[in-house]
Order: sequence, then C-alpha cells, then structure tokens
Amino acid sequence: MRPTEHVLDMFAVPGALEPVAGGQGRSVRAGDLLLSPGREPRVQDRLSPPLARLAVELDTRPGRDHRDLRIAMPVPARDGSWVVDGWAATRYEPGTLPLSDLTATLAVGAVLHAELARAVTAWPLAEEPPIGRWAVAERVAFGERPLPDDALDAEGRDLLARLAAARDDTDLGPAQLVHGDLAGNVLLDPQGAPVVIDVSPYWRPALWAQAVAVLDAVMRSLAPAHVMDEWATGRRRQAMLRASIFRLLSDRPADPAAYESALGPLLARSAR
Repeated sequence: MRPTEHVLDMFAVPGALEPVAGGQGRSVRAGDLLLSPGREPRVQDRLSPPLARLAVELDTRPGRDHRDLRIAMPVPARDGSWVVDGWAATRYEPGTLPLSDLTATLAVGAVLHAELARAVTAWPLAEEPPIGRWAVAERVAFGERPLPDDALDAEGRDLLARLAAARDDTDLGPAQLVHGDLAGNVLLDPQGAPVVIDVSPYWRPALWAQAVAVLDAVMRSLAPAHVMDEWATGRRRQAMLRASIFRLLSDRPADPAAYESALGPLLARSAR
C-alpha cells in the first residue's frame, strides 16, 4: 500500500517514499512527515488537535530537559483535515530507536498519562465512540458488552470465560485518555528523549493501559514471564484480567494457548 498522489499533494510532501516501522508495517516516510494508513477521520479529527497542542507544549516547556517526554507531532493536510483517503501524518523523527525495556516503557507511560490527564479532561470521542474490533474488545473487557460466543475456538472461549468470571468491582482509578498500545510505540530520539508514537485512544484507567503494555511485552518476549507475578493480586490483577480479555478478543488470530501460559499466575489464583 502506498499513498496516492492526491494524498502526497494534500500533505505537501514528495513522492520519494521510504518504508518505516509502524502502522502495522505500512507506514512510509515522505519528506519530513511519516504517513500512516487506516486512520479514521472521526477519531483523528478529535484526537489530533489536543495531541498536537500537548506535543508543542512538551517541546517548548520552560526548563525542559533534553531527555523529557515528547509526542510525535500530528500534522494536518493543506486543507486543515487530519486524514486524507485514510492516511494521517505525524512529524518524522530522524535517528530514533525503539525502546524495548519494559520498566522504561512503563515509566514513560506513567509520565504520558499524567500529562494526558492534565491536558485532556473530557473524552474527545464521547459523542462518536470508536468502532471496530478493538473498541468492541475493550467494552467486553470492562463488562459493558456480553462475552461473544463466536469470536474464539472452544479453548479460547473457555479461557475468556475464566478471565471474565475472575473480575470484580475493584476500583482501578479514574478514567482518562490513555494510550492502549504503548509497548512498541515508544522511541528514543538522539538526545535520549522518549517519543511516543501512534496513540491508540481509550477512555479508561491508566492502570489498565499499563497492564496492556505489560501483557504485550510478555507475549512478544520483550519481558520475562515472571513479570506476571507482579500482576497476580489486587488492583493490578483486575487490570490484567481486563487487559487479557481485550487482547484475546482483538488479536487476529488469537493464540489462547500462549495466553494461557503467560497468564499462569492469574489463572492459578482464580483456581483456588
């Protein structure tokens, strides 16, 4: 997939394209912009303006240290739209490297979510909530929709039912704008500053977003399996149960056996 000449013209970038990581392997560099496909205008029209304002504020904050948090700057097209034929743009960050360390990623997430809680005080997508399998999976995870009976095989449905049955009404903290796909979406710039990219927006407790990042890191072998021991009790356990339901239902394809193995500490506690 490549952006059309119309897309390139609207974002005022040259046609010489360079594939880059991100956007499920479909993002491309075009001049000083990174173009990513599959973006929903109804989401980006509401999300990009506050993210752009926060990105500017973080970059220009008085007393800023060169290693402080940054956010990849959303960039509008020439007509002011944030999406053109499904493509959205952010400022390209040269010389960046992926951050794979889980502890550092969670620290970045904590700072990011503190900044988002301050800058965005109401759910930008409240009037038109996101659609698609990720949005459905998130609502199922929080008990706002029933468990589907046709989304997984028998093994997956059994695991899903056990995870759902272990949920309780423990308070996970206030809902706020969170990045629901943080693992793998933090870069380090040449000065050592973390740059958050590809924000997947949800209005949920920050602890849930943290749990999703931990689960993703374990599933991708970016963190040791024993990390899950820290998420086997209390509020963290309840956040991880919801993170696990969310990922089981949104993965394509899902691998219930792999999740069963990764979630051993949580499942063992449920069996007691």
